[in-house]
Amino acid sequence: MVKFWRSLVLLSVTAVLFWFGKDVAAQLSELPQSQTVGELEIVATFEGAMPTGVTVSQQGRIFVNFPRWGDDVPFTVGEVVGNGVVPYPDAEINSDNPQLQNYLVSVQSVVVDPDNRLWILDTGRPLFKPAAYGGAKLIGVDLESNSVFKTILFPKDVALPTTYLNDVRFDLTRGKEGMAFITDSSPEGTNGIIVVDLASGKSWRKLNKHPSTLAEPNFVPIVEGKPLLNRPADGEPSYMTIGADGIAIANDGSKLYYSVLSGRHLYSVSLDALANKNFGDKKVAATVEDLGAKGASDGLESDSQGRIYITDYEHNAIRRRSPQAMAGSDETLVYDPHVLWADTLSLATDGYLYFTANQLHRQPGFHNGKDLRRKPYSLFRIAVNAQPVLLK
Repeated sequence: MVKFWRSLVLLSVTAVLFWFGKDVAAQLSELPQSQTVGELEIVATFEGAMPTGVTVSQQGRIFVNFPRWGDDVPFTVGEVVGNGVVPYPDAEINSDNPQLQNYLVSVQSVVVDPDNRLWILDTGRPLFKPAAYGGAKLIGVDLESNSVFKTILFPKDVALPTTYLNDVRFDLTRGKEGMAFITDSSPEGTNGIIVVDLASGKSWRKLNKHPSTLAEPNFVPIVEGKPLLNRPADGEPSYMTIGADGIAIANDGSKLYYSVLSGRHLYSVSLDALANKNFGDKKVAATVEDLGAKGASDGLESDSQGRIYITDYEHNAIRRRSPQAMAGSDETLVYDPHVLWADTLSLATDGYLYFTANQLHRQPGFHNGKDLRRKPYSLFRIAVNAQPVLLK
């Protein structure tokens, strides 16, 4: 019996010695770890500028955009063709030109509407400089002729110098030609929702500086295990204060869903109230609902079944909420370490949810001037067995 126990001890010691004799990587590979969720497909990768927006036409054409935040951006809107990206609708409109109303300055979002037309949302704020009239605009492109059919400029009392046009959704059942709804995510705190009548080109602001559109006070997200704060190369750290950002539209056209980037709550507001130019902010605000916590997110999307898709940049995830689900019980569609800051969501008619992962949190402004992003940036998709909201 003594020999047996002596042999067992020797075997245990040998096992421990063998374990410690391995290199760290080999040891870690044998330990339990969290499991990924969802089957990601790589649609495209980008070795140049950082993308934000993506949208897909009903024929499967894929469009992306690259805001001029400091990267070398030869064109701010492009179409994915083969293994590359080409300027869209052409190189000239993407060129630098003082005639701001006729050229793309710095595009944050591209969206295909229910009539299969591409809309380009131009912030007019390269490097986040104050916007000049003509820079902030909404441009419609006919995908059959690949030509601009409409340009809507925003007056100075709608697109303020500090306005940052972020994302847009469409309801073509309203008015003669439909309406667009846009989030103003300004880091300066002049946040709200902008409404556009597509027929007349007239626009107006709603929920201006309403608490639901403003960054949550002293908000500190934890991304890749570290607090995310503005950390300039020179100066003290400060809170990230980005307001109304993500936006989605209800499948029945009754509500607009939205959320701030610097916060964790999901809100809704009546589309009827937003669309009525004569409604004052108090009347519109009376229709706002706090739908509870949903995690810190960037982009939102919705589907024809009334479900809402939500990015979760703190957890490398994308979730889906059913109308009947309680806050906090959202279904996880994607959880993967490759999803480094899921930015824009786009649900296409092919049943896939497309999204960019652009490492936004690794930019120099968050790391004392050091750029921690690693190329390439990614465009992914995942099958979700759902159809987009097409209000027309």
